[in-house]
Amino acid sequence: MSPSHGAPTLPTGTDYPKMNYDAGAKWIKHLTQGRLGTFNGGHYDSVNLGSVLFTQRLDDSQHVRLQVWSAPGLSKPTFEEAMRQKFMPAKKGDSFGPSWVCYLGRARLTNHWWKVSITIPASFQKYERVQFEFDPGCEAMIYTTDGIPLQGITGGYGGDRRVEHIIPESARKAGKYDFVIESSCNGMFGVPWNGDTIEPPDMNRYFGLASADLVVPNQEAWRLLWDFQTLREIADSLPGNTSLQNKALVAANEIMNVFNKEDPASITRARKIAEEVFGKAWDKEGEKVYEKGASEAVIWGIGHCHIDTAWLWPYRVTQQKVARSWSTQVDLMDRYPEHRFTCSQAQQYKWLEQLYPPLFERVKEKVLAGKFHLVGGSWVENDSNMPSGEALARQFILGQRYFESRFGIRCETAWLPDSFGLTGALPQLIRLADMKYFFTQKLSWNNINTFPHSTFNWVGIDGTQVLCHMTPVDTYTAQATVGDVNKGLTNHKNLESSDISLLVFGNGDGGGGPLPKMLENLRRIRAASNNSREIPPVDMGHSVEQFFDTIAKNSAAGKKLPNWNGELYLEFHRGTYTSHGSIKKGNRKSEILLRDVELLATLASLYKYHKDYIYPNEKINDCWEKVLLNQFHDVLPGSAIGMVYEDAEKLYTEVRKDGRQLLEDAFGALFPKSVPLSDCMTHANKSGRLVAFNTTFFPRRDVVQIPLTGGAASLKSQVVQASKDGTIGYALMDCSSGANVSTTMGLFADSVFTNGSDNFVLKNASIQLTISKGRITSLFDVELGRELIPQGQTGGLVIFDDRPNYWDAWDVEIHHLETPHPVQFSNLSVVAEGPLRASIKSVIKYRQSTITVTISLDAITASMKKDSRSMFAFDAVVDWHERHEFLKFEVPLNIHSDYATYETQFGYVQRPTHKNTTWDMAKFEVCGHKYADLSEFGYGVAILSESKYGFSCRGNVLRISLLRSATAPDAEQDQGLHEFSWAVMPHKGSFLESDVPIAAYLFNSAPHVRYLLDGSAEFPLLKAKPPFVLKGDRNVFLETVKRGLDDDFGSKELTSGTTVVLRLYEAFGGHGRVKLHIAKHLPVAKVVTTNLLEDEGSLMTLVTESDKSLSLTLDFHGFEVKTVKIAFGKSSVSSQESPVRESWVTVDDDDL
Repeated sequence: MSPSHGAPTLPTGTDYPKMNYDAGAKWIKHLTQGRLGTFNGGHYDSVNLGSVLFTQRLDDSQHVRLQVWSAPGLSKPTFEEAMRQKFMPAKKGDSFGPSWVCYLGRARLTNHWWKVSITIPASFQKYERVQFEFDPGCEAMIYTTDGIPLQGITGGYGGDRRVEHIIPESARKAGKYDFVIESSCNGMFGVPWNGDTIEPPDMNRYFGLASADLVVPNQEAWRLLWDFQTLREIADSLPGNTSLQNKALVAANEIMNVFNKEDPASITRARKIAEEVFGKAWDKEGEKVYEKGASEAVIWGIGHCHIDTAWLWPYRVTQQKVARSWSTQVDLMDRYPEHRFTCSQAQQYKWLEQLYPPLFERVKEKVLAGKFHLVGGSWVENDSNMPSGEALARQFILGQRYFESRFGIRCETAWLPDSFGLTGALPQLIRLADMKYFFTQKLSWNNINTFPHSTFNWVGIDGTQVLCHMTPVDTYTAQATVGDVNKGLTNHKNLESSDISLLVFGNGDGGGGPLPKMLENLRRIRAASNNSREIPPVDMGHSVEQFFDTIAKNSAAGKKLPNWNGELYLEFHRGTYTSHGSIKKGNRKSEILLRDVELLATLASLYKYHKDYIYPNEKINDCWEKVLLNQFHDVLPGSAIGMVYEDAEKLYTEVRKDGRQLLEDAFGALFPKSVPLSDCMTHANKSGRLVAFNTTFFPRRDVVQIPLTGGAASLKSQVVQASKDGTIGYALMDCSSGANVSTTMGLFADSVFTNGSDNFVLKNASIQLTISKGRITSLFDVELGRELIPQGQTGGLVIFDDRPNYWDAWDVEIHHLETPHPVQFSNLSVVAEGPLRASIKSVIKYRQSTITVTISLDAITASMKKDSRSMFAFDAVVDWHERHEFLKFEVPLNIHSDYATYETQFGYVQRPTHKNTTWDMAKFEVCGHKYADLSEFGYGVAILSESKYGFSCRGNVLRISLLRSATAPDAEQDQGLHEFSWAVMPHKGSFLESDVPIAAYLFNSAPHVRYLLDGSAEFPLLKAKPPFVLKGDRNVFLETVKRGLDDDFGSKELTSGTTVVLRLYEAFGGHGRVKLHIAKHLPVAKVVTTNLLEDEGSLMTLVTESDKSLSLTLDFHGFEVKTVKIAFGKSSVSSQESPVRESWVTVDDDDL
């Protein structure tokens, strides 16, 4: 029958047979999928693709000649030092080690140097590539014979394996190739004794040289392997039952059918099958494959190598890891033009600059070419919980200035992917460091709640925001698989407002970075997405900043994004606030020491009374670099191996020694005829008097201990109270005027006393504490007649079982709170009975440990605020020898509040005391700095800390965490002697009405007591008005006084370019206004506000006060940090010019 008029003409189809005698093509999908795992290696290695990956392999002495020099027991030798040694013959199969040896009392990694001489057969000229395969089972680095690092080696058979070194074409033509290899006896993740990553290291592991072979890879077979792996990933990773998934599975299955190890041409035919998924002739496009397909990529790939500055290895091993990893990336950039690599941590760049100058220049070349990207802007990837606000500022200041000085570049993106929680103070500091973007991902490790955002505005405690991306891939060490790429889309929590994700790929933690197979895989994934919409398109060749710029543009500068306000609390690794108590103490004490050094050095450079004093900027920065280095996010948290803490303690010792000397140098310039309290015994026979320098800007009174033995016995006239044995005196130092210098005074307040019989009572006119049967049974406000401990409850020391589910040094789990073991204060005795200080002492024997606690009450109040109460100080000396037990101090309170308040950097954070939601429950152990407070209307109680960071408040029980005792990764964590203090401070009024932040500040900042020999009074500074005084609202604190970053520190003569920088902050979370008064004897040219990097901002208006001092008004919003730079020279304000003199300032009688 003819077709109807007007009916469409159908295309002629394939002839469809009438009869069918076949069984059909139906498959059993899961069996076909399972088959794919047999195509390479394994049981069928002799017949599958693995059998043809190499065409030639030679390891005989005719072609490979090895010599080795082992350097056990020595610190890491340089290349030049190693080359001068006597090398011995070596061969494949030799073993070398041990992993660590003890040298000069310290454990050191053993290094082995290899001279390699290769003879290349002429017949190898025909091959596409010739390689040297070196597998020492550990990490290594290849150098030229001139000492230029070429690439890293990672031995073993893990996913980070890279054992091949491509022999240059010139060497192949010459037939000879000589080079040097340095191997180090550690794996990428150290050498754990039983293979479990977090266990302590095996100090006696030996490694074997598994291969040292001249090989010819079958490049086409390798390309087929990469094709097949991508196809398999598509088949295994794409969810559901999709067209592309099945297409990839069919292609992979057919490749296995086509391949024949006896037929080299089958490899080419098999690769042709892969084009059904990747596109015809896609391989010829190379890096241009990213120019095809979607115009806007969903996944942005960036190579990265997270190198823990110390963790399961010490700092000196990291220096090698940096060189290995970064040389590898420079090599990959030359082979893969689309490869962009990003790395943070200025400290690691500085190490490279110092130890590997030729490699540093190669890296710098790639940085300037836009291929090697700087991120982070910080000295190290620091812990964000425990460093002080000023220390966090210095992380950014030193980091940004290093990058700018070496590369002419400032980072725009802050980068902390692995830090264990992030303080809400960071957004403001990031913006003040000239950055606006932030990358992290650690909150994907939360063990209770899932963080709800991927791309969002992170709003800090002061209201400042940064654009934050928390990669949906949930890792900073992605392997660039199909699963990683797909997760970047399917796990994105904010697709309604932003649909792009950052794929941060490359081996990390122990270094390494991207591998060739990752870059090959990404090319194939992009090729597949160019032909299918079922896999997100991935893009390469761009920077992290370009990624964030795109988000900012597409989200209307963040207006379309959700907000997260306050801290990014990690619901994991809560034990790190307490682990390794000595490191926490070293950090806190070093931060305060350097604050004091900078203040005194600044004053000494302005008020000096002799020519020779120069502000020691280089030494101060050197100290800061050491402190900042120890703030790395596996060092300060206490989660590294024991060797790391040997290094960290050494650095703190150096800072303490250098800092004290810098203080003495400054005091020598300010008070030439003075000695520190520790030396007064040898000088006290000379007439003089005690003074104390107050490095805070708060008025204060302090009770200080004065030695009274030997020559110091003459000081008895300057103390109010002596100990029973007469060796120690207690002096009352008065600085209530707010000046810098305080002097001794007589008793002005009620005395304190004890009643040590069955009950031990410490009492003064305002508060009272009672210990009965070894527990604190009463905390009583005498003035108000208010009992603060509920009836039936007691306070004191308590020990909990501490057995986390896995991460020993890192975690404390919520179930530890189910196992309290109250500890009684035992062997109590009265050691001081007033009138200035009353103290009782307890010596507690607990299993293998001895806990000695002295509880003291002074006659003075915690601060000079009206209605301030005294505080009870607890000074502990603990000889700790427990395992998996957690020591805390607790006080139950007759106070009800849904929130407790904890100090954080430049402010505070409030956290729930209840368990309404799982978000509330998760905060059962939290980080605080100098105080934790529980208050209600009218009253509150705070615990003050001088070196501890872990706190808890569940219901009405406020706790401070004192000591842990984990055994991994440091088997001896916290074993031994500890000295630390805390205090219990009742206060009238709620927290916002209290003096808790001021009292905590003073508790951490002891005055510097000096003995002034007669004649010192001739120096006017002793009575001069303070150079800088704040007047106005009490919520603004002056934190830092230092010299400007760009001052000329080399000249002994002060110039008109001299500047002083002050950093202030609002501490209570509200608006504040203060006047900053600058003493009239300082010749001020101008005052400007700046950011942390001291880029000048607004010019401040200066007003001449009636006393001829200058003042400026500073307005703050809640938790705002403000930096002010004062430039000295000819005054542009006062008509009366102050001359520039040798001592810089003139202090006249009317200035006193």
